[in-house]
Amino acid sequence: MIVQCTASDFDEIYNIINDAATAYKGFIPEDRYHEPYMPKAELLAQINQGVAFWGYKKDNTLIGVMGIQDKEEVVLIRHAYVRPAYRSHGIGGKLLTHLIAMAKTPVLIGTWANAVWAISFYEKHGFRLTTHTEKELLLRKYWAIPVRQIETSVVLASADWKK
Repeated sequence: MIVQCTASDFDEIYNIINDAATAYKGFIPEDRYHEPYMPKAELLAQINQGVAFWGYKKDNTLIGVMGIQDKEEVVLIRHAYVRPAYRSHGIGGKLLTHLIAMAKTPVLIGTWANAVWAISFYEKHGFRLTTHTEKELLLRKYWAIPVRQIETSVVLASADWKK
């Protein structure tokens, strides 16, 4: 069941993100990976900047989360994570489909360039990789991330994104 997360879900969101993000270890640049992957202060800052989390519950337990953030003329999908034991069960797809249905504007998703499994997942759901030039512009305009992360990331866009 898909539910909107509340403040009472904060610790579970934090745990899911950091549990699932271990998949990045050894794939993303070592200087960008740390534990915890997302400290509590950073998660709180993301929420305070408008990232609204939605979750997937099974037996009343949160097992996957995905954030959505309105940014001017686009919507960003942020921090999409499913507990490792529940991966490949369609949970991420259900969350993504739910959030896309909520979006009134084109959707953009940023992820690590070396996270080929994530890129493949988004492409299977109708997203396309943007060009290198477009990626650089989009990450600088809509995300607040370090230059090193911009260098090592990609952006995927929904079918209704115009160049």
